[in-house]
Amino acid sequence: MADTTNHETELTRAETAEFLRSIADELDTRKACIQVAIGNKHVQLSPPEHIATEVTVTERSRRLRKDVEELELQFRWTPTKATTETAADGGTPDDNRAE
Repeated sequence: MADTTNHETELTRAETAEFLRSIADELDTRKACIQVAIGNKHVQLSPPEHIATEVTVTERSRRLRKDVEELELQFRWTPTKATTETAADGGTPDDNRAE
């Protein structure tokens, strides 16, 4: 089963930086599980030490409409084994802190 949470909004540059900083801060905690705010929901994720990262920049020049620039960040991983086991045992995410 695949669960997808999607939220689209418009943020200021400062709000966008704060959103990215909040994700970076969660990754820096080195906890087995992190919380990411997606709209009014918090999603629990369990990234390993190494994360596959893809960055794509698209620049489109349009003759009749405004030019468009797009930056897409994608992070992909398989959840850590310890976190998966904790969830199956009914434990809490903070039970498995990375050392």
